[in-house]
Amino acid sequence: MESVTLDALDRRLIHALQLDGRLPFSRIAAAVGVPERTVARRYHRLRSRLALRVVGLVDGRRTGMLDWIVRVRCAPEAVETLAVLLARRDDTSWIAPLVGGTELTCMIRTPPPGDDGRRPFFEQLARTAGVREVGAACVLRPVAGVGGWAGRMDALGEAEQRLLLPPRPAPAAPTTPSDPTDPADQTDQTAPAAPAAPADPTDPTDPADVVPVLSPADSALLRALSQDGRADLGRLAAATGSSESTVRRRIGQLRDSGVLAFEVEIDPALFGYPIEALLWLDVPPAGLRAVAEALAGHQQVAFAALTTGPSSVFVMVECRSVSGLHAYVTDELAALHHITRIESAMTQRRTKRAGPLPAPLAEKRAGAPSGRAPAQ
Repeated sequence: MESVTLDALDRRLIHALQLDGRLPFSRIAAAVGVPERTVARRYHRLRSRLALRVVGLVDGRRTGMLDWIVRVRCAPEAVETLAVLLARRDDTSWIAPLVGGTELTCMIRTPPPGDDGRRPFFEQLARTAGVREVGAACVLRPVAGVGGWAGRMDALGEAEQRLLLPPRPAPAAPTTPSDPTDPADQTDQTAPAAPAAPADPTDPTDPADVVPVLSPADSALLRALSQDGRADLGRLAAATGSSESTVRRRIGQLRDSGVLAFEVEIDPALFGYPIEALLWLDVPPAGLRAVAEALAGHQQVAFAALTTGPSSVFVMVECRSVSGLHAYVTDELAALHHITRIESAMTQRRTKRAGPLPAPLAEKRAGAPSGRAPAQ
């Protein structure tokens, strides 16, 4: 990736896209007070340098799938090969070798356990050459960071955010985009009226328990959006075999139901947060609500979830320095009296983020050392 430095306009653009990854450049430009073509040029510059990408993400709980946080301890010589092999899979994300050279973490999505006649993924992974130990914790409920990391969402004022996400108007006939170079100008009616409120981490009546039925066209649409969340309606229509109006309507329906959301992929180091740490917190059941609510308000927290396993809470934090990480643990986390134990590890780098590998990276890593990966 080419060297990239973010200025104030870049940060405002990124904040706007985190509010809604398919916002038209025309609306972003009007909110931040610069020409539309300037906004479009900034976006395409960042995307072409692989510094920024908008990806469509599926809430696995709303499609009957399970998300797992996986820790793999392996021989030092196997870490890089295993990371690359896992990154090629469609069902993995957030792959990171940890500092120390003998462990990596990732998230993987699987069907619920059952006797389907296939060897479970985790059994396959444990049998992979070089792997010494596999630990998997099921994500029970995300409690922080689902709507975007707070560290990259402080560039726009409240008035600008209201301009970007006004109440949704009544459906109207499609209009001609003001800038034909901006595919997202065609998708205004797919946007949510405002960011969704985070779910109560202890509410047993979780709407995600209602699993919608996805058609083959839906699956094709979601795959295309996972590669490029701002793909134009023509490309999405071709990928699904549907009309553009059907695609527009279906994106809106999938968003409204909570199945589909959009995430901005960008390295936190570009915001001045080069230190990423993973934390496993031991919290007794009576303290889960208080800890979850506190984590949701911590600026350093990029993601947190209640999980199964030895530790009941998993947290991913972004910090400006090692001393900043120390201060977070000893001050903010120490103030949460329900936490009885903390295990921490620092990531070395990200092999893969939320979405599938971008084509240039996938091609580059296709020539990486070969090896046997768990079968899909």
